[in-house]
Amino acid sequence: MFHATVSPRTPRGSDLSLLLDQLSQCCTRPRYAFMLLTLIADVARPDGSAGPLVRQDSGLVPLRDWLCDALTPMGHRDPRRQALTDRVRDELNREKRMSGDPAIDEPLLQDEVRQRVRASGKTNLSRAASELVKAGLLKRHYQGYRVDHLNRGAQRQAVYTLTGRARLLVGGPAKTSLRQSRPIQGDLFAR
Repeated sequence: MFHATVSPRTPRGSDLSLLLDQLSQCCTRPRYAFMLLTLIADVARPDGSAGPLVRQDSGLVPLRDWLCDALTPMGHRDPRRQALTDRVRDELNREKRMSGDPAIDEPLLQDEVRQRVRASGKTNLSRAASELVKAGLLKRHYQGYRVDHLNRGAQRQAVYTLTGRARLLVGGPAKTSLRQSRPIQGDLFAR
């Protein structure tokens, strides 16, 4: 009754399943790459671009920092993260920066761990973004002080634009207007 005819030229599966298949073939960590694309889509403008800054609480943070912080909870139970926390606690004790009061020490410890996780997270993020650029799912450029550029440096921050099949993750159709106003990017949890 409801049989659909499938020609040999018709791709099988939905756009999302085709995206997942492409990620599994081109990325060393396809789940991580998919989470990255989804987070970028959450803060992207209608044209699929996100960055260089993202609104978080009452301020603006660089897109890469925001992405690292958003992905950080995924490794919370990882034994390496717990080992890092123990190493940082030992270092802070050796440097005599711990007071012995848990109310004072715990925020200091968590802030130091967050800084180190963010630094290593940026490496993972860059590696995944490079794979996505090679696969044609992401474009990357750097925007900032005086001149936009393909290379980072000189106070420029990353801007990522979803392309190819990854565009399906962006809610609405892309606007092609040249004089488009840029809406304020949202917080991940504001929706």
